[in-house]
Amino acid sequence: MNAQKKIDSLRRLMKKYRINAYLIPSTDPHQNEYVPEFWQRRKFISDFTGSAGEVAVTNTKAGLWTDSRYFIQAEQQLDAQVFTLFKAGLPDVPTINDWLLKELKPGKILGVDPQVISLDSFKNMETTLAKGKIKIKCIPKNLVDAVWKDRPTPPHNSIKVHEEKYTGESVTSKLKRLREKMAGEHAEAHVITRLDSISWLFNIRGSDIKYNPVVIAYAIIEPDKASLFVDESKVTDAMKKTLSGLVSLRPYEDMEEELRQIAEKKNLIWIDGSTANQHIIDIIGIKNRILNKPGPIVLFKALKNKTEIQGIKNAHIRDGAAVVKFLAWLDTTVGQTEVSEISAADKLADFRSHNSFFQGLSFETISSYGNHSAIVHYAPTPESDAILKPEGIYLIDSGGQYLDGTTDITRTIALGPPTEEEKDRFTRVLQGLIGLSSTSFPKGTVGKQLDTIARIALWEKGLNFLHGTGHGIGHFLNVHEGPQAISYYRCIGVAFEPGMVQSIEPGYYKEGEYGMRVENVTLVVPNNDLSYGESEFFTFETLTMCPIDRNLINKELMCAKEIDWLDRYHKKVFETLAPLFNEKDISWLDKATQPI
Repeated sequence: MNAQKKIDSLRRLMKKYRINAYLIPSTDPHQNEYVPEFWQRRKFISDFTGSAGEVAVTNTKAGLWTDSRYFIQAEQQLDAQVFTLFKAGLPDVPTINDWLLKELKPGKILGVDPQVISLDSFKNMETTLAKGKIKIKCIPKNLVDAVWKDRPTPPHNSIKVHEEKYTGESVTSKLKRLREKMAGEHAEAHVITRLDSISWLFNIRGSDIKYNPVVIAYAIIEPDKASLFVDESKVTDAMKKTLSGLVSLRPYEDMEEELRQIAEKKNLIWIDGSTANQHIIDIIGIKNRILNKPGPIVLFKALKNKTEIQGIKNAHIRDGAAVVKFLAWLDTTVGQTEVSEISAADKLADFRSHNSFFQGLSFETISSYGNHSAIVHYAPTPESDAILKPEGIYLIDSGGQYLDGTTDITRTIALGPPTEEEKDRFTRVLQGLIGLSSTSFPKGTVGKQLDTIARIALWEKGLNFLHGTGHGIGHFLNVHEGPQAISYYRCIGVAFEPGMVQSIEPGYYKEGEYGMRVENVTLVVPNNDLSYGESEFFTFETLTMCPIDRNLINKELMCAKEIDWLDRYHKKVFETLAPLFNEKDISWLDKATQPI
């Protein structure tokens, strides 16, 4: 079905359910960023494949909202005769709520599936639309499913126990910490809907979502009981043995009835309104007591323990070695043998796979050459697959999932002599990375305050990038993890603390020509030299071990401190990785890490 036929079929259902508009977000019942195929309804209805976006359909119009990472991609993938693209965050671009308020007349009705919209989003939308006397109607049956004739089936992959030698903490200890937080809030039950939180809490990992080692499940924790609701066919004997006496394993579908029984007791139920879907609130009922507050697991999970930190460091060394082998291969292969965006991505994945800890990629590799590199989240397809030539800019953003950590790295490579403009732009991006990586900041600092540091060198030239500067990263979990974020728009006010792991990835993109980004993963650590008395300062320790392309650097733009940082970084990269290589690779690494 083409886009028009799908929208026409949806509008017939809208008429049947007596609604005047229908909302189709990217999310699923667990508010995942990356969604299992059988829940990718927004992708199906719009043909837009980016990870972020919302669709709203009225009787006569259809719009899609997405952020700056996907502006170019959305323009290419959407049928402009059917969808209007709204570039979220730009001046004068209405939000989806404001657009609905304008398009729908008083008394009209917006239909939503309450399982795919969070409580907070529902309340915000309800408040906004009420200004125009527009109502929201919850329709438990998702209307897109009725249009989607060849919809994939849910995954049925076995769950793996994640051993304590990797996690550094037992399930017993984690439940104890969680219950202590619940007691402090006088909560008799805590409903957990986030899949990475559930996987972390019970020390389990799965493959229900591509690139994210999580399990589709719900959990309800009470003072004397822990219930995990999951497809029973996925549960292994090892998992039963590990969780025996600690956790009651129940079918995924039983969660609703269990929650109803808890609600009847009129206990205080703790939910996170940013991730708990509206359907859960409908089950609990408005007469019951609800504590709407971020769940404690999100911060527990973000503050890595000593075992996790060491594992993440080890993972980045092994991952860095794989990327170096790839870059050395790329250096000697492009122009000699045909290499495409897809075959290059496959080659890097192959280098990573030669490791017993490797569990797969942490996201779809962004392998982008020439003008494709200006598309922030470009992923090559057989139709777009470009051949790499010994000229121009190549950007590769990739990562691996390892038993002891998750990685995310971006390197921009000059495949031939770069232009002066390209060197200028790349150097300014690099200055942003160095500036933020080497900064120190007082306790209580949040990501919005730090975001500017990575942009100063670009701003001096009247340049900018529209995405955030950095995101939290999980421990063999989601590559995008909260609650911290180095971003002017994604920051929710959570301060950085030692043990947090996040990316730093400034960039610059010239549409139709080239794009540049440099990304390292960092760890927040105390800065003992600046801390005294009650004044605590923190800084970033760089974990990523991989050279930065010296051919793209204009040394004249850099100050002595920036040059010193880069030379010291490259010296550490060489000393760390050289023992892992043969003579040929050591020679390439030695050349790539020479002082500038």
